[in-house]
Amino acid sequence: MIKFILFVVIVLALIGGAIQFKATDESWSLVVNKEAALNSVQNGAIKIYDFGKELVSDADKIKGVDLTLEK
Repeated sequence: MIKFILFVVIVLALIGGAIQFKATDESWSLVVNKEAALNSVQNGAIKIYDFGKELVSDADKIKGVDLTLEK
């Protein structure tokens, strides 16, 4: 479970542009902007929460539909 949460945090940071890849002729490096990473994770978590909340509210609307078949 901890690995999954860590993976999600890293993916959100990558999507938000908090991790940058810099290469020179001699070396490669990853540069992490801590403030951008925090903002990326927070914004991503808020978007995921809003999406889940929207799905749950849409599920309540489906209850009024009758799916019975008549022969």
